Amino acid sequence: MCGPKFCSMKISQEVRDYAAAQTIEVGMADMSENFRARGGEIYLRKEEA
Repeated sequence: MCGPKFCSMKISQEVRDYAAAQTIEVGMADMSENFRARGGEIYLRKEEA
């Protein structure tokens, strides 16, 4: 079933899904940069955390 209401709802959902995916990618890039800036160690000393 397609019409102005249903097609616009599908497009709106696709835009929301795309924006959510972009947010995740940017967040992961930020966390990766933070991880590398701290030396890339999984376990940090209490003073560094």
